[in-house]
Amino acid sequence: MNEQNTPTPPVAARRDHARTHHGETVTDPYEWLRDKEAPEVIAHLEAENAYTEAMTGHLAPLVDRVFGEIKARVQETDLSVPVRHKDWWYYSRTVEGQQYAIHARVPVEVSPQRPQLEGGGVPAGEEVLLDGNAEAEGQEFFALGAFDVSPAGDRLAHAVDLTGDERFDLVVTNLTTGERIDEAVRGIGYGTAWSADGEHLFYTRVDEAWRPYQVWRHQVGAPAEQDVLLYQEDDARFGVGVDTSRDECWVVIGAGSTNTTEFRTLPADDPTGEFRVVAPREEGLDYDIEPAGDTLWVVHNRHHRDYELARAPLTATSAEEWEPVLPGRDGVRIQGVDAFAGHLAVSLRRDGLAQVQVLPLEPGSGPGVGEGYDVPVEEEVYTVRTGANPEFETATLQVVIGSLVTPRTVYDMDLATGEKTLLKQQPVLGGYDPQDYVQHRLWATAGDGTRIPISLVARNDVRADGTAPGLLYGYGSYEMSIDPAFSVPRLSYLDRGVVWAVAHVRGGGELGRSWYEQGRMEHKANSFTDFVACAEHLVETGWVAPDRLAAEGRSAGGLLMGAVVNLAPERFRVVHAGVPFVDALTTILDPNLPLTVGEWEEWGNPLESEQIYRLMRSYSPYENVRATEYPAILATTGLNDTRVYYVEPAKWVARLRETVSNDPAKRPILLKTEMVAGHGGRTGRYDAWREAAFETAFVLDQLGVGSASGERL
Repeated sequence: MNEQNTPTPPVAARRDHARTHHGETVTDPYEWLRDKEAPEVIAHLEAENAYTEAMTGHLAPLVDRVFGEIKARVQETDLSVPVRHKDWWYYSRTVEGQQYAIHARVPVEVSPQRPQLEGGGVPAGEEVLLDGNAEAEGQEFFALGAFDVSPAGDRLAHAVDLTGDERFDLVVTNLTTGERIDEAVRGIGYGTAWSADGEHLFYTRVDEAWRPYQVWRHQVGAPAEQDVLLYQEDDARFGVGVDTSRDECWVVIGAGSTNTTEFRTLPADDPTGEFRVVAPREEGLDYDIEPAGDTLWVVHNRHHRDYELARAPLTATSAEEWEPVLPGRDGVRIQGVDAFAGHLAVSLRRDGLAQVQVLPLEPGSGPGVGEGYDVPVEEEVYTVRTGANPEFETATLQVVIGSLVTPRTVYDMDLATGEKTLLKQQPVLGGYDPQDYVQHRLWATAGDGTRIPISLVARNDVRADGTAPGLLYGYGSYEMSIDPAFSVPRLSYLDRGVVWAVAHVRGGGELGRSWYEQGRMEHKANSFTDFVACAEHLVETGWVAPDRLAAEGRSAGGLLMGAVVNLAPERFRVVHAGVPFVDALTTILDPNLPLTVGEWEEWGNPLESEQIYRLMRSYSPYENVRATEYPAILATTGLNDTRVYYVEPAKWVARLRETVSNDPAKRPILLKTEMVAGHGGRTGRYDAWREAAFETAFVLDQLGVGSASGERL
């Protein structure tokens, strides 16, 4: 862009707003941007969008090129792996040119083997359950919050959000006639559960802070006013959910905070009965349950911080009734269990990687299980997890395996022998060959001596000679792990010689519960210094040029982005912060905002603790912008986001512009707001690819590999 013709960025008005906590008064000039109903706020966001468009107009050919690359690599008309449940094969499929998936099924009697796409792109005998394209017609946003077929297979409950605010309207369809028989219930939370007879639905409602806090029972066909409130969670730290057990014998209510959980069960054939507490909540006791047959399987942390597996009678009402099956082991984080008639599939983490362990049931033995085996994966870094396994009585287990170079691959595994049968590997068109790429596990060293894992992928002709551009991704919160997985859009980076890596910083769950504990509450700063250490390691080892490193993170990963550019702005050339949690202290100080009270167990409570207040004050990105040169920054958000309000990046960008010394032509600071979207951005697949292409083009341009022709340097 010609510097002489650089557009003038919007300037947000300064309207001082004071807050006082722990003897400190802070003046916030941009808090007025929080009122999204105010015309001047919408006008400001639209002005920011216009400025971003003007500043990135020269990228249009590159955006088109990257979008075309993504589209050309995707098999646009495709079929998911059909999964058998009772007398039907269930699947979704996509059609070239259509934004959303079609959800459908085929009777097993029509197709004894898994259905395949026929010449016309439709499996023989197909019954369409829900066409997302028809549902979304005329809408700018469309998302499903529930898709639940009744036990008899004759009714479908689905819930739709058309704004992005994660409140859903419930629809019940008679699958025999195709008639919509119930649209009475509106404004619910995620998920539903059926009674055994298909006459009742259980669902959640959210409070004014968007916390799911109630479970209701609805009789299909009855007015919503007759619905019955079954459970209300009054502790604002806890959210609730409702589900059905795999064997469809139980309706399960779960209530949980970051540290503590509590479950209730009800026989699905007694929908008007009373729920029974499995084990009363005990502060710090985190457990999960899997009712199966005559046993209740429990994953819990009662005796070990990395959790253990136990079993109990279905009638258990106390943790004292839990019998050990797999004891806890340091460094082996047990995350969950899928129970079947003859086997268990235990999901765990070991050595920084996901694992699935299969255990045969042996009712006569002491622990009730025999010697098991791990699902084998022959790659240096990878992800393995259980797939769609709705049948309780089964001889096979669906597992999903992938890596940074191996597309998502679905197998049926014989539970008795461990033999895997390939069902489908994600097709990647255009001659993709995984042998053209290499992946590695690297280890950086943090300032306190802790080794931090990095997963890295690059073309195999990229040399660690200190010249390559690179991108480092991070998250680091809520014990969530960013596992190595394949991405079609990422190929547009790799094929231009960009090294792509993930920093598995503390605060995530990659190395067990202690890894999470070392990056939360009073230890949160470790997440930020770990990321900088990983960036420095990529430079020191020659994988990335010191002046050509990008960084990217979303949501809590956006907090990470904001914190590291304050901490080490010289280390990064460009940053993409998606729906970024960059005004963390303001949010966590206000218990009336969505999710705040529940988040106190993640960040601490700055209202009550001066120590936590001072700590958050020291790292909250908006509070700590420095008067120096920063990377180029692209902040993206959604107006209807209820998890991280759009106001956080809007305020952050305003403060960055007034403080940092960037040349706006060379290192612009941009805000892009989707005016009809929520936390996940655009929902149609072509829209999402276009957004990914725009974000990729911005980063490539800043890294010096932004030629529209796509030629690598």
